[in-house]
Amino acid sequence: MKVLHSWLKDYVGDSIPNASEVERLLTFHAFEIEEVTEEGEETVIDVKVLPDRAGDSLSHRGIAHELAVHIGAPLAHDPFRNAPTLPRQTDSIAVHIDEATRCRRYMAARVEGVRIVESPVWLKTRLEALGQRSINAVVDATNYVMLSLGQPLHAYDAAKIEMRNGVSTLSVSVAHEGETIETLSRESRTLNTSVPVIRDASSGAALGIAGVKGGTHAEVTDATTTLILEAANFDPQLTRKAAQMLKLPTDAAKRFENNLSPEVAPYALTELVRLVIELGGGTCDGYVDVYLESETNPEIRVTLNEINTRLGLTLPKETVEEILSRLGFTTRTEGEEVWIVQAPFERRDIRIPEDIIEEVGRVHGYEHVTSVVPTVLSLSEINPYHYYGERIRATLIEAGFSEVITSSFRKRDEVELQNALASDKGCLRSTLRNNLVEALDRNMPNADLLGVSRMQIFEIGTVFHKTEDGSDVTEHLALAVAVRTKQQGYSAKDDARLVEVQTLLETTLGTTLTAEINSGVLECNLSALLATLPTPDAYEPFTPNIATTFRPYSVYPFVSRDIALWVPESITEHDIRTLVESNAGPLLFSIRCFDTFTKDGRISYAFRLIFQSSERTLTDVEIGEVMEHVTQALVAQGFEVR
Repeated sequence: MKVLHSWLKDYVGDSIPNASEVERLLTFHAFEIEEVTEEGEETVIDVKVLPDRAGDSLSHRGIAHELAVHIGAPLAHDPFRNAPTLPRQTDSIAVHIDEATRCRRYMAARVEGVRIVESPVWLKTRLEALGQRSINAVVDATNYVMLSLGQPLHAYDAAKIEMRNGVSTLSVSVAHEGETIETLSRESRTLNTSVPVIRDASSGAALGIAGVKGGTHAEVTDATTTLILEAANFDPQLTRKAAQMLKLPTDAAKRFENNLSPEVAPYALTELVRLVIELGGGTCDGYVDVYLESETNPEIRVTLNEINTRLGLTLPKETVEEILSRLGFTTRTEGEEVWIVQAPFERRDIRIPEDIIEEVGRVHGYEHVTSVVPTVLSLSEINPYHYYGERIRATLIEAGFSEVITSSFRKRDEVELQNALASDKGCLRSTLRNNLVEALDRNMPNADLLGVSRMQIFEIGTVFHKTEDGSDVTEHLALAVAVRTKQQGYSAKDDARLVEVQTLLETTLGTTLTAEINSGVLECNLSALLATLPTPDAYEPFTPNIATTFRPYSVYPFVSRDIALWVPESITEHDIRTLVESNAGPLLFSIRCFDTFTKDGRISYAFRLIFQSSERTLTDVEIGEVMEHVTQALVAQGFEVR
């Protein structure tokens, strides 16, 4: 959520700290700050609002209120603390809500005699600083109030909505299967019966996708003179599903899907009517409000002892009461150190005592919470999956295997995703085999760099199968082995090695391993295997490996060179290795002897040298010079370089 420092000042008043202090206060008490930038004369603060606070903080008022809490001063201007002042209700608008849409509240106001004009400079400046394109005063007003108070709004051209007996009737209903709508961004979308829409009840025309985006049927144009202004509250789940299915991640949908309070609607509609008339003239004929079931936040009982115990603090009751008051929570006492607390209507995230305790802790400051070493408890349950999984891992690592973790998504497979993350991630994997083969193929060119002639990997992971009832989820174990068959790096699958490792695993687990071995890959159903094993009564002792160290790896490609030579039988592999290392220079990454044989009283050694730089890509010329220097050093010792 990007906010303007000057806009926050409208709510906080002159007591607002500078942008740097705002960043510090919000970072340590509420939200992460992505960045602070300058857009012309405006200071833009990019606040990372997480889902638990998106219901009240995706607005300038929400961020300003949070800031006021931490500077210890009430908001100089808070539109939520005074009752909304909408004009009289009108009979010229009627609203029907289909229960299937789960629409919580729908408000609409009619404004007549409006002129569609260009927005004033101050309005365009603020919107453009936040990346919003100015369209006209009415559309800009809906965006401005949404960014101010967090309530998505929409404006319809009333003349394009059929009027019968002096009444414009709107309905919130589900779309027809296969129905299409053209959105305001001039994109056509095909709907189904899971998508709520706003409809002209008289003509049947779809006016917009409820909570997501408006349509072109009743679009406001320069010829518009009468408006119907909408402030509604739509179901979070249905809104999110519709936006995802239609691939329309709008600002409105983001706010509704995070459980925006229906109580915000009248405040926002009041402000929108005022601003539209201020900018484009006209008069408000009145409003209609269909509120199916009024909702209030729960009253929550919490004690001082619970607060201090959870936080590890010793806060006095006066401090807690002062923090709750700053947050705008209403409280009443029930005993000496017991409160009944109710959050303001916009804070729908406060549902249980722990929510209140968290609020007290973050406002007071987590830096005041000291670390406490937890009490060691005896294990009450042993997890068989973890126990046997660790035994399998230890066995395979000891046998020279490396564990890999590959993606659960595939381009094609049995179980398809309704909303794919990407074009090549539209399904869930039904086997680990394909991923492991791909991992082998990707890593085989790095065999020389890793100093191995055989690539051995394994994975323990989840696979998904399509069933008549939906899908079946199981854990699988898969191993894959490939060996070099030529110096150029060609590889072949090694089933014989997998048979050896299967026997090793059976010895470790004390049971027969039902597995399929094919083309260098072994895969078995680990869930089924675990069901046959005895329940463990204790975990294996853990011995930390304190010798493990990390060395940064190079992002530049490596170069390999081979060298072979004849030497007397008295010369060992170690002697040659030492001589090569001392003459190859700092670019030598590793050296490995890959061939040895004896003939006529002499020994032939063949070494593979790997060169790599952590600073640049090496060239053939410089490696050629290094190899020439190594060759001369070997010849100088009387060895015959082949």
